[in-house]
Amino acid sequence: MTPSTGPGGPPGGAPGSAAGSAAWELLLPAASAPARARGRALQEALRDAVRSGRLPPGTRLPSSRNLAADLKVSRGLVTEAYEQLTAEGYLRSGRGAGTWVGDAVRAARPRARDLAPRSPADRVDFVPGTPDLSLFPRSAWAAAQRGVLTELPHESLGYPDPRGLPRLRTALAELLARRRGVVADPERIMVVSGVAQATSLLAGVLHARGTRTAGVEDPGSPQHHALYAAAGLDTVALPLDDEGLATDPLYASGVRLVVTTPAHQFPTGIAYSARRRAELLGWARSVDGLVLEDDYDGDFRYDRAPVGALQGLDPERVAYTGSVSKSLAPGLRLGWLLVPDWLADDVVERKRTTDLGHPALDQALFARFVERGDYDRQLRACQRAYRERRDALVAALAKHFPGARVTGIAAGLHAIATLPGRHGPEESFLARVSEAGVAVRSLAAYGHGGSAGARAAQEVRLVLGYAHLSPGRIRAGVARMARAL
Repeated sequence: MTPSTGPGGPPGGAPGSAAGSAAWELLLPAASAPARARGRALQEALRDAVRSGRLPPGTRLPSSRNLAADLKVSRGLVTEAYEQLTAEGYLRSGRGAGTWVGDAVRAARPRARDLAPRSPADRVDFVPGTPDLSLFPRSAWAAAQRGVLTELPHESLGYPDPRGLPRLRTALAELLARRRGVVADPERIMVVSGVAQATSLLAGVLHARGTRTAGVEDPGSPQHHALYAAAGLDTVALPLDDEGLATDPLYASGVRLVVTTPAHQFPTGIAYSARRRAELLGWARSVDGLVLEDDYDGDFRYDRAPVGALQGLDPERVAYTGSVSKSLAPGLRLGWLLVPDWLADDVVERKRTTDLGHPALDQALFARFVERGDYDRQLRACQRAYRERRDALVAALAKHFPGARVTGIAAGLHAIATLPGRHGPEESFLARVSEAGVAVRSLAAYGHGGSAGARAAQEVRLVLGYAHLSPGRIRAGVARMARAL
C-alpha cells in the first residue's frame, strides 16, 4: 500500500490507513526492543526508513497518539521521537497540520561499492604490482598483535610523533642499514602510508620551495603523473639506456628533482650500473638537486646479494622510500621515508598537518614484528617462492615461445619477455591473448614520453608479473597465450 503524500493529499495516520500501516510495519521491531532502549530504537528505525526512501519526502505520518496505540508504547515515547527527528531535519510539522517526512532528506545508497582492483577468476592475470597475498604470515602477525596489545602502555594510543613511534623508527633504521646499506638515522625516518604518501609529502614540500617539475623514468610507473600533479608539479619523461637514466637528457631537462628505481628499474628490470649511479649523484650535486629513490622491491634478488641503496652514497642528495606492499601486503598501507636534513623539518610538518601521524597500534605491531625477526623470516619465504615462480615463467616461455628472451636482472616480482617477431604485431598479440582470458601489458604501456625503447616492428615486449601466481598458474597462463596464437 502507498502512504499518503503531499500536503494536499488525504489525511493519513489513523490506524489501518496506508501511512499508519506502513509506519507500523517499519517500526514494529523497534517497539519490541528492551524498555530502556526502546526510544532510541524507535528514533533510529524512523531515521533509517527516511534515509532509505521507504518513507519518501512528503509522507504524512500517523499522529503520535495513533502510532503509540499501534505500537503499544507510550505516547510520550513517540512524541519525543517525532520532536528529535524534526530537530534533525528528517521530519517537519506544523500546529494542527500533522507530521510529515521532510524534503531535505535524500535516499541513501543501498550498498557500499568495492572499488578495489580485481581480476576475474577465469582470467590469468600477468599484470605486475601485486605480491602473493596468501603468503601473508597470519599466525606470526596475530601473535605480534596479541603481544603488542598486552604490553603497549595506554599513553602510546594517543596522538603519535608525526614521524612515527621511536620504537619503530629505531627498528627500521637497523633493518634498512643491515639489509639495504642505507644511512638510517632514526631522527630522519618517517613512517608513512606507503610510497604514494611519501611521494606526495616530498612533492608538496618541494613545490612550496619553488620546484615546479619532476623528472621521471621513461618507461616508468604510470602513477607518477597523478601523484605529482596533485602536488602542483609537472613531470618530464627522461629516457633510459642500458645503464640507467641517460645523463645527457637529464642535464638538458633542467629539472632538479628526479624519481628513480636504481636497484631494479621498473619496468625494464635493469639495475643501474656503478658508473651511472655515480653520474646521477654528480648531477644532483651540480644542480643542487634531489634524487628520490623508490626501493620498491630491493630485497628480492635471486642470483646474488642485492645491490645496496643509492642513498647510502649520499644521504643529503637522496631521499629514500620503501614499504611492505611487496613483502607483506599493500593493504597494510605501511612504508617509510628517509629525507635529508635540509628537508626533514618541512616534511615532518607536512605529515603532521596531513594526518596527525600513522596509526600507533599498527606501528607498534610492525616494530615488534621486525624486532623479533619475523620480518626477516617473511622476506626469506617470499624470496624462495618468487624465485621458484620466476624460474617457472622462464621455463614456460622457453617451451611455448621458442626464441623468447627474458631480460633484466633476476630480481623482483616481474620480468620483461621479448617474443620473436613472428608473434607480432604487438597490438594484435595483445588483443588475441585478452580474448583467450589472459591479462598482460606491453612494455610500451609504461612509456611516459611516447617511447619504451627501440624494438623491431613486429617484436612483442611484455611486462609479466609472476609473484601473485602459483607456478602451475604461470605455466597454464603461458600455455593459454600460446594457444591463442
